[in-house]
Amino acid sequence: MNELVKLSARQVVSLLRQGKVSPVELIDVAAARIAETDSPINALPTLCLERARGHARKLMKRPAVNPHPSFLYGLPIAVKDLDDVAGVRTTKGSSIFAHHVPDSSDYVVEVLERNGAVVIAKSNTPEFGAGANTFNEIFGATRNPWPASYENGSVLCSGRLCVVL
Repeated sequence: MNELVKLSARQVVSLLRQGKVSPVELIDVAAARIAETDSPINALPTLCLERARGHARKLMKRPAVNPHPSFLYGLPIAVKDLDDVAGVRTTKGSSIFAHHVPDSSDYVVEVLERNGAVVIAKSNTPEFGAGANTFNEIFGATRNPWPASYENGSVLCSGRLCVVL
């Protein structure tokens, strides 16, 4: 199963579509990978694995009938901590919202979930999404994982080009 983390989203969706892997199995694989790698990086400070497993089980009980070609079949995803996810802490990287747990999800999250995505985590963000580097008073800094030895470096990205400073 650890080979699944090396596949593209398209490849994983294809496996889901064929029934070769279940959404719950993918959540477990993703959770193990996050536990293995995220501690020094701090990219995904908020996990919502039980909520995700519940959503995945619903998808498995009621498979999509004639789904659109873009249907995601239970693909695990992370959304920025700027986006509300019902029942999951959303801080927007600000101490003002440190304990905010919304009752409903943002429209984008609703559309993703309605189309088969399964939110497993919230990714760190600069306060209110402002800034080029991710750090905030609640979760601290997200470090560059490429390579992890550049722990104190900064990354400047423009489009597809990223430069480690």
